[in-house]
Amino acid sequence: MKFETMKIADLISEISMGPFGSNIKVECFVEEGIPVLNGSNLEGFVLKEDSFRYVTEEKADSLGKANAHRGDVVITHRGTLGQIVFIPQDSLHDRYVISQSQFRVKCNEKILPEYLVYYFHTRIGQHKLLSNASQVGVPALARASTTFQTIDIEVPDLESQKKIVGLLETIRQKVEINNEINDNLLQQAQLLYKDRFVDMTPFDGVMPNDWHEGTVSEIIELHDSQRIPLSSRERADLAKIYPYYGATSVMDYVDRYLFDGIYLLLGEDGTVVDAKGFPILQYVEGKFWVNNHAHILTGKNGFSVELLYLLFSMTNVQSIVTGAVQPKISQANLNKVPVVIPSIAELQAFDSLIQPIFAQIRNLRAENDRLAAIRDTLLPKLMSGELDVSDIAI
Repeated sequence: MKFETMKIADLISEISMGPFGSNIKVECFVEEGIPVLNGSNLEGFVLKEDSFRYVTEEKADSLGKANAHRGDVVITHRGTLGQIVFIPQDSLHDRYVISQSQFRVKCNEKILPEYLVYYFHTRIGQHKLLSNASQVGVPALARASTTFQTIDIEVPDLESQKKIVGLLETIRQKVEINNEINDNLLQQAQLLYKDRFVDMTPFDGVMPNDWHEGTVSEIIELHDSQRIPLSSRERADLAKIYPYYGATSVMDYVDRYLFDGIYLLLGEDGTVVDAKGFPILQYVEGKFWVNNHAHILTGKNGFSVELLYLLFSMTNVQSIVTGAVQPKISQANLNKVPVVIPSIAELQAFDSLIQPIFAQIRNLRAENDRLAAIRDTLLPKLMSGELDVSDIAI
């Protein structure tokens, strides 16, 4: 398998920056239409389609080349640098508007968009992509569309690209299937919880006498005092072993941990609720570190972590969020949230019903971790030619 070193400029047919911020103001957004991409859509390898804002078709038309289509590659040039994804042929929409923090490229016949994206997810690819990054103020790539085209990358023949992409896409698609199964399992658990503890269907809609109306303080244990934030500089030289959680997701990986077990993380400040006012939750297992932007919860008085997850996933907490600039859910306000507290016997009976569901969720997450480790091991070896795919039939 032979590689040829080529400049990006020779591998693309089109490149364009996102619109100026003034071209998409708040009043431009509508309930449905053409989706506008944001940073959360560019996590991973392929476009994520779980969270959009929209503009009208007329507005999208007016933005010209800021429209991205299936097969395009979208790259962040400001904010969370290093993000690069491709828009798959089976995407939910046939076009998207990129943001002012992104640019897009269309590949020519010499390279597959999937190959380009996978290349820039390798260590050497990320180094090349970020080589002209500025960390003064908001992180940004200087002259992003111009300097991107000057990057040299190593490219095999098209047939080898297809084989490499085929191997990596098999892993990615299996991970996606597992995620879809987990989403379905979680929805089943939520429906069961709602039927029993919200609608109280088994009790003809009437709260049993041995239940009571209480507050969150009666059912949670807070472990916030054990949190220790680490700056990006402190995390820079650490071995990437254990997940480091922030308010909404894994931010990094570190070589030490603070917690070991099953916990529920609930956003404390920053992004703390979704668009409907429900709290940002992370159901986590194993060894991990967490900064001071998420509450760390376990349950008491019959509430397992899984029961807490289901309860909070259906509890609107918008009324307890404070702070106009930096939204916050304080411990005091969280503890005061009113909740219906079933009897311990009822909780234990229901917990025995949902534990197998959550065990399956954890098993599939563990499988995804193993698949990701395999992918991350294969990726640089495939992209460098260390693993020869010439004899693989596809």
